[in-house]
Amino acid sequence: MRNHAAPRDIPPPLELECLKALWRIGDGTVKDVRRMVTENRNLAYTTVMTVLDRLVKRGAAERRKTGRSFTYKPRVDRDALRHLALKEFVDSFFDGSEEQLLNYLSSSHSRPLAEAANGAAPASVDTEPLATELL
Repeated sequence: MRNHAAPRDIPPPLELECLKALWRIGDGTVKDVRRMVTENRNLAYTTVMTVLDRLVKRGAAERRKTGRSFTYKPRVDRDALRHLALKEFVDSFFDGSEEQLLNYLSSSHSRPLAEAANGAAPASVDTEPLATELL
C-alpha cells in the first residue's frame, strides 16, 4: 500500500465509502463492496462498479481479474488518508497550525459536534484524548 497521498487523492464521499468497505474486507468484488455499502443506502451494482473503477484510475485501489469478475484491493493506507484529510482541515481552518486547533478544541468555544449541530449550549469538553489522537 502507498504510504503517502496528495490532496487530489482524498476521494469524494461515495468513493470514500467504497474505499472504507475495501479497508474492512481487504479485497473483494463489486458484489462484496456493494453488500457493505448498501447497509446504509441502496446503490445499483453498476454505480458501485463505476465508483471502484474511479478509485482504480485515481490510484487508491487496484483490481485484478478473478474468473469472470474483478477483485478490488485498496492501495492507499487508511492512516495516510486520515493524516492528509486532517492536514487539509488544519490548513484550511487553522492556518496550518496544529497549536491553533488544539487551542480551539480546549477553549470554551469548542463543543461536541452533536451539540453544535443541535444548537445546544457549549459544554465542558475533555479534549486531551482527542488532541493526543489527532497528533
